Amino acid sequence: MYKIINDKGSLFTEYQYADEAEYEKMIVANAEIIFGSQGIYFDIKKKIGKSKEGAAIPDGYYLDLKFHADPVLYFVEVELSDHDVYGHIGEQVLRFAISSDMSRHKIKTILLEDINKDKDKLKKISDFIAASKYNNINELLDKLIFDNEVAVIIVINETSEQLTRVLSKIKISADIIEAQSYVSNGKLLHRFTPFQEDVLDFAPVSTDLDDLDTIVVAAKEDGFKEVFLGEKCWYQIRISAAMLSKIKYIAAYQVAPVSAITHVAEVERIEKYRDTGKYILYFKGGAKQIDKVSLSGNTKGKAPQAPRYTSYTKLLEATTLDDLWK
Repeated sequence: MYKIINDKGSLFTEYQYADEAEYEKMIVANAEIIFGSQGIYFDIKKKIGKSKEGAAIPDGYYLDLKFHADPVLYFVEVELSDHDVYGHIGEQVLRFAISSDMSRHKIKTILLEDINKDKDKLKKISDFIAASKYNNINELLDKLIFDNEVAVIIVINETSEQLTRVLSKIKISADIIEAQSYVSNGKLLHRFTPFQEDVLDFAPVSTDLDDLDTIVVAAKEDGFKEVFLGEKCWYQIRISAAMLSKIKYIAAYQVAPVSAITHVAEVERIEKYRDTGKYILYFKGGAKQIDKVSLSGNTKGKAPQAPRYTSYTKLLEATTLDDLWK
């Protein structure tokens, strides 16, 4: 369990929320920061689906607009970690999938009504449409609700192996946001993992997020030779749900002493990896060697540890990691 101390020496300990409603109130109040300002959080609780056939009441919806070509609509489930992962959270996620199939028109009506009565939401969506391929709000919502698969964001105060194991068994794409609060003398601080931090923290230099199609992974010598080159795959990769359909290539950054991106492979398919909540990428043919993209002096200590994203075009043009990320 984390503890936090501020510059005045005040010790903050984890705040225990009385119930889910109190916890959710904090999440909604900070939704733009937690989920991201390049999207819209809908604090709407209305039943969708049929009562005896998997009906559900989402805690909210999040419309992610950071990708102009492929925005994503998420169901949001806010939970406390003491709830039954198997009997409650897992069942609720399945209900989202079932009820969304039955209630596509209702979901569109719910969101459209909320947008039309909220001038800030209406402006944000109008600005998005002006810079996208969509002609109007109806066309956008039709694409999100009728053509796309269900995606879910679970916000929880403490994630667990049980939760990732349950989600690994469900076909639905799910992201987890962990958010906790800490208290000292009546003052609260909030600690959270930002939504899609793997995408935003290392956004490539002067690259539109829509162009991201390549994931870069760090590989030690044995794993690189045996798995990346030998087995023509790479596994146990944590990937945001929105990136699953975007990744077309995978590049290997070989750690020291090579300290460079040396090979790239075209991705054939992506599957969930066992019960880890992570993914395995299978290659379409073998990996190909490219001109080295090296760790320069300016990026010392900033070699890729976790997966990062770039565009295939920019990767082939780069000579150092500085050309990809700053």
